[in-house]
Amino acid sequence: MPGQTLDIPPGPSLTLVLGGARSGKSRLAESLVTATPAPWRYLATAQAFDDEMVERIAVHRAGRAAGWETDEVPLALAEALSALPPGCPVLVDCLTLWLSNVLLAGHDPEAECGRLADVLARPCGLWVVVANEVGLGIVPDNALARRFRDHAGWLNQRIAATADRVILTAAGLPLRLK
Repeated sequence: MPGQTLDIPPGPSLTLVLGGARSGKSRLAESLVTATPAPWRYLATAQAFDDEMVERIAVHRAGRAAGWETDEVPLALAEALSALPPGCPVLVDCLTLWLSNVLLAGHDPEAECGRLADVLARPCGLWVVVANEVGLGIVPDNALARRFRDHAGWLNQRIAATADRVILTAAGLPLRLK
């Protein structure tokens, strides 16, 4: 990436890694965290509702280096982040699945996103958060999908505003936005 650096900032920091499906965002996020000494904490938000998702989660797990401690947090993400010990390098993968879980559980997305944004604004170590950029495609054909897309865009903007750095990935290539 000529002219750009993805060096780890000193002290506590928040990095938001955005991108589309299969853009390389998770791989990049993992590499940012593993550039620091282990152990690393992986806060996974995916839920396996079908066989395909079971397989996707297994592939993600199998591809991780030794040194990761994984916590599954499909809903209580703000609480899990708040409970981390100071200095713990953490990867959250991903905000988009977490938001989907919030909506499907019938929780208030504005309140939940606000609580999460407040916690993410005060990282106590190297925190790297992954999210999908979902607003680049066509307008969804149903109200739930439009509501999801809108809340995902607002959440990404809110997190990006307080993040120390924001990186967009496309075709496996990172582009530093902030």
